[in-house]
Amino acid sequence: MRYKLLTAALAATAALQFAGQAAATDLEVTHWWTSGGEAAAVAELAKAFDATGNHWVDGAIAGSGGTARPIMISRITGGDPMGATQFNHGRQAEELVQAGLMRDLTDVATKGKWTEVVRPKSLLDSCTIDGKIYCVPVNIHSWQWLWLSNAAFEKAGVPVPKNWNEYVAAAPALEKAGIVPLAVGGQAWQSSGAFDVLLAAVGGTDTFLKVYKDKDAKFAAGPEVAKVFKAADDARKMAKNTNVQDWNQATNMVITGKAGGQIMGDWAQGEFQVAGKTAGKDYTCLPGLGLNEVIATGGDAFYFPLLKDADKSKAQEVLAETLLDPKTQVAFNLKKGSLPVRGDVDLNAANDCMKKGLAILAKGAVMPWTDQLLSQDSQKQKEDLFSEFFAKPEMTLEEAQKRFADIIATAD
Repeated sequence: MRYKLLTAALAATAALQFAGQAAATDLEVTHWWTSGGEAAAVAELAKAFDATGNHWVDGAIAGSGGTARPIMISRITGGDPMGATQFNHGRQAEELVQAGLMRDLTDVATKGKWTEVVRPKSLLDSCTIDGKIYCVPVNIHSWQWLWLSNAAFEKAGVPVPKNWNEYVAAAPALEKAGIVPLAVGGQAWQSSGAFDVLLAAVGGTDTFLKVYKDKDAKFAAGPEVAKVFKAADDARKMAKNTNVQDWNQATNMVITGKAGGQIMGDWAQGEFQVAGKTAGKDYTCLPGLGLNEVIATGGDAFYFPLLKDADKSKAQEVLAETLLDPKTQVAFNLKKGSLPVRGDVDLNAANDCMKKGLAILAKGAVMPWTDQLLSQDSQKQKEDLFSEFFAKPEMTLEEAQKRFADIIATAD
C-alpha cells in the first residue's frame, strides 16, 4: 500500500545559511540503528554533532527499517516531524519530498561542494529530485557479501569456501558437524535481500539490471533467472534450521560458529568488530559471493523535515555539514562497517574486508541497488514473496519464479 501523504507542505523555513549556535539546540534524530555495531557507529555521529554546541536527541526505533519507516513517515505527515531522519538512498522518501514536507538542502550542498567530494555521483543523484538535493548520504552500504565462520569450517573439516559454489558443496559437511550452513533471519527483508544478492552474483550484473532497472518481466520468467531460483532453493535448504528473527542474531550465529555463513550487507562487520573478531583470521568475507565482485551504491542518508522553529532549522544545517565532515565520515564508517561517501578521507585503519570493498569501489565496479530502482510498493511485494519462499519448502521454483515475474511486470 502506498503511503498517503499530505499534499500541503509546512511553512518554509528561513534561507539556508551556516551559523554557529548561540545556545545548544536539541535536535531529535530518528533511525533504526539498534544492534551493537550500529549503536557504536551512531554514537560517533552524536558525538560529532554535540561537539558543535548542539545536542543530538537520539530517536532510535528498534525492528529494522521495515518497522521504523512507517513510524517516521506517519510522524512527518501527521505534523510531528523530527529534526532529521534516516532513510536509505533512493526512493523511500520520494513521496514526502513531492508533498513538500522535506527540506531542500541544495544551498548547504553547494556551499560544502558536495558534488566534488561525494563519490560515486549516483549517491547524490539518489538525493536529487527535480534538480534539488534533499538528503545527506553518509555511507555506502553494499548487500553483496557472504560472511563465513572460519571456526565452523575447521570444525566441519572442510576448507573455507572461496565462492558460493564451494559453499553449497560444503553444506553437507557443516550439517554433519551440527552446524547450520546458512543463517537467514525470519524478517522478510533478509530473505528478499539474499535473493537479490544471488541475482547479482549468480545471474550477474546485466541480469540484475535487466530485471530491476529495465523491469523486463519476460526475462524475469526465463532460463537465466531460473538459475538464480535454483541457487535460492539451495539457500533455502541450507537455512532451514536458522530459527532466529533479527539479522544481527543471524550474524551472531556466524560469530559463534553455530552457522557456517550469512548473506548480509557490510553492516555485519560492525557486529564482528564489537565481538572482537578479526577479518581474515576469525572470519572470511566474500564480496559478490566470490562470483561477481561488485559494490552496490546503496546505503544510508539523512533527510530533514521542514520545521517552523528557526533555531532547530539552523541546527539542521549544522548537522547536515557535520555528517559529511571528513573526521565524522572516518569515525562513523569504521564502526559501521560501511564505506565513506567522501573520496578524500584517510582509511588506513580499515580492516581486510573494508579494504576489499574500497578496492572494488576504486575499480568502478559499482551498480545501483533495489532501493534506488524499485518503489516501496514493489519492494514490499518482493519481500512478501521471498519471505514465503524461504518459509515454505513446498513452494516450487516454477511457482515462485512466475510470481516474481508478475511482480516485475507491474513494478514501478
